[in-house]
Amino acid sequence: MNLAETGVALDSRSKHLRSLVIDGLSAGRGHVGSSLSLIEIIRVLYDDVLNVRPEEPDWADRDRFILSKGHGCLGLYAVLADRGFFSKDELLRFCKHDALLGGHADAHIPGIEASTGALGHGLPIAVGAAIAARLHKRNSRVFVVMGDGEVNEGSVWEAAMHASKHKLENLTAIVDYNKLQSYGRIEDVLPLEPLADKWRAFGFAVREVDGHDVGALQKAFAELPFSPGKPNAVIAHTLKGRGISFAELDATWHHKSTVDAAMIERLRAALEQE
Repeated sequence: MNLAETGVALDSRSKHLRSLVIDGLSAGRGHVGSSLSLIEIIRVLYDDVLNVRPEEPDWADRDRFILSKGHGCLGLYAVLADRGFFSKDELLRFCKHDALLGGHADAHIPGIEASTGALGHGLPIAVGAAIAARLHKRNSRVFVVMGDGEVNEGSVWEAAMHASKHKLENLTAIVDYNKLQSYGRIEDVLPLEPLADKWRAFGFAVREVDGHDVGALQKAFAELPFSPGKPNAVIAHTLKGRGISFAELDATWHHKSTVDAAMIERLRAALEQE
């Protein structure tokens, strides 16, 4: 069952954050579906879970969030701008020459912990950050969002073994399980099921949630750690392109290299109809 097909409506905040993603797309390009599927995950983390300071992004005792699927960065940029890490005006300059915000998450941007985009790197970085927090006796927690196609990478499972060995209960791996990768359906390219059992076999305590249900996400994250001495995995069932009806579940909306004014108008109209 795809838990995201339960029909959870988008509230005004989720629509607002998607409108900020469209602001970024107005610069002319971007990963559309990949950014829209993870909005609620990142929204809940920054609104309700992460201990961070937008005015002091390098605060030593902060929680760490790593977007391993760095191509979905417009979703993260929207939340960071909305929370005050940088000006919303920066979204309108997305991918422009000398702009702050590029097409993948980059560590020079306030609030971005690691440069990502080469898939399979985020969880290894997060494991290192979680071990570092323990060594420095910080209460910091580490969260990492991966794409489901990204989970094909062997480095993900190597890192998972290390997380289990070191009993990193301060680490939470989140899979944005939208069932599509850049060139097709997950089940056609390289099936992942039984995905929850795979994470359990690697020593993780697992929860599955509808990744667009804000309440369900809040409940799941409030229960961390799920089991003493185990790293955590949240499998968030989502829809690629959620919020734009004609882009949902359509792999051709993974990325658009040309987004003109007419397309922006069409995107905004579809979001209004949600």
